[in-house]
Amino acid sequence: MSNDLIHDPEGGMPRLLEIMRRLRDPQTGCPWDIEQDFASIAPYTIEEAYEVADAIARNAWGELRGELGDLLLQSVYHTQMAEEAGLFNFDDVVRDISDKMVARHPHVFGDESRDKSADQQTADWEKIKAAERAAKRETRTLDGVAIGLPALMRAVKLQKRAARVGFDWPEIGMVVDKIAEEAAELVEARDTLTPDKVAEEYGDLLFVMANLGRHLGVDPEEALRAANAKFTRRFAAIEDALATEGRTPADSDLAEMDALWDAAKSRERETGRTDRALT
Repeated sequence: MSNDLIHDPEGGMPRLLEIMRRLRDPQTGCPWDIEQDFASIAPYTIEEAYEVADAIARNAWGELRGELGDLLLQSVYHTQMAEEAGLFNFDDVVRDISDKMVARHPHVFGDESRDKSADQQTADWEKIKAAERAAKRETRTLDGVAIGLPALMRAVKLQKRAARVGFDWPEIGMVVDKIAEEAAELVEARDTLTPDKVAEEYGDLLFVMANLGRHLGVDPEEALRAANAKFTRRFAAIEDALATEGRTPADSDLAEMDALWDAAKSRERETGRTDRALT
């Protein structure tokens, strides 16, 4: 078996496909790679997608190239397993996505006019996707919203789908009222009900909070990511302040750390630092 392609730096996609084929070879491949299946690799696929997003959020363009390669490898990995199972191959994957992009952009690749507003293009896109779902016999309103999406993101997608057929609060005040109702139910569950019921009520509250974000035009995932970055930054400021005295948070108490948190918050306001720009 020749290794010429494997070691050819200009081998392109054929090289990567051959590397994966060799890794999965039952006789000469890597034991770990041979053991994997779709379910075991799926978490790595999700992780790699987030690492791409992380590099972009940090403007880490030098890292982005490598992260995109890691994500591409995931597609190649799944495709190799599919080919082994007689399901499809890499050419099928490329053909399908190419056909989809051409079909979804008739104003670029067809005879439709490009003279459309962004709203009209979005509406046309949704019509095309609806036709695709119908072709796959996804007839229910919520069919096709991927279960594996991050929960907040999936909540928003489910709500948008329901809103298209009129199942939505007509004004934001009703969403706020529902949040108060769900918060009260959560407090009641905490005091009187089982842990499973508490978790259910907490989930209801998160779902309505995601709906509030949608009505406000705020992406809940992005908002929470910004809040995470803010918390991480300000807690680091607490640690830095304590470190100047040779101490750690374990040597402090809540009152002192609260004061240091407020000091960090004040410094950020004075310098005009924004959380969104840092995420």
